[in-house]
Amino acid sequence: MLRTAIDTARSLVLAGEEKARLPIGRMFLLGILAGAYIGFGAHLATTVATGEWESWGMQRFAVGAAFTVGLMLVVIAGAELFTGNNLMTVALCSRRIGMGGLLRNWLLVYVGNLVGSLVLALMIAKWSGLLAGPVGGTAIKIAVGKTSIAQIEGINHNFAFFFRGIACNWLVCLAVLMAMASKSVSGKFLGIFFPIMAFVSSGFEHCVANMYFIPAGIFAKGFAAARAACDVGAVQLAAVNWTTMWTQNMVSVTLGNIVGGGIFVGVSYFLANVCGREVAEEEAAAPARVRRVLTPEPGLVHPEPARAGEAQRGGVEGVDREGVAV
Repeated sequence: MLRTAIDTARSLVLAGEEKARLPIGRMFLLGILAGAYIGFGAHLATTVATGEWESWGMQRFAVGAAFTVGLMLVVIAGAELFTGNNLMTVALCSRRIGMGGLLRNWLLVYVGNLVGSLVLALMIAKWSGLLAGPVGGTAIKIAVGKTSIAQIEGINHNFAFFFRGIACNWLVCLAVLMAMASKSVSGKFLGIFFPIMAFVSSGFEHCVANMYFIPAGIFAKGFAAARAACDVGAVQLAAVNWTTMWTQNMVSVTLGNIVGGGIFVGVSYFLANVCGREVAEEEAAAPARVRRVLTPEPGLVHPEPARAGEAQRGGVEGVDREGVAV
């Protein structure tokens, strides 16, 4: 069973209202969980990417397919993901929430996502030893590619990553929209799988995924076996750090994600499926409400005629008893 596009867009308005009203503690906790869930998908994708593949394209497809588990956990189990919450612009444009409520949610959820991703990266890289080898080498190479200051065929790194961020969250928010449109768990899985697989396989950039990918690479640098497996020079290794994580990736990607999800999807579907419809429906429903008010229910006697008749029988007494002219 599927909801129509219009009904799904209306659901976004209601969801945005609910998200804006979440208590701070619950909002932050759900943000932590979402960061960890996306981190699980990112680690699985890193593991799948490790090793030699005969076909580079099939490797990308497999990595993208593996990563989809992250958003499935967020949507099905329930959590607050910053990039998905960029769709709250639908509720903002509908004037159901204010800018303060929107920014409060985005800030708390963003920080919560970061905390959850960092905790999982610490668990997997520092404490479990899972990145002390070939998988760690892959994690380092991924982090190097995401924080490089080198231009991409003459295109500024941050400029390019801003547009990769737009394309990424365009697809992520479409995945959320498609999951909301389905009333079955299997339908939600399918709605999530293809857009998320597409964005990862295409090489787009997701800020919450990078909250795991880059720290995992930074932590993996501490293992000699991981450094040997990555075959990356000392200069490039040194460039993967907490500063370049923000200056060469997170800022530009986050801004791109906001534009892709909040404007390209949120505002677009507000204009297409929400704007003007609520007013028109209220106006159409107004005559029906008036008819319900003016038309007495069957079996009920209208009180006015009775009072009028009583006044005629009682003369002035009727006026005095009620205190008003009847």
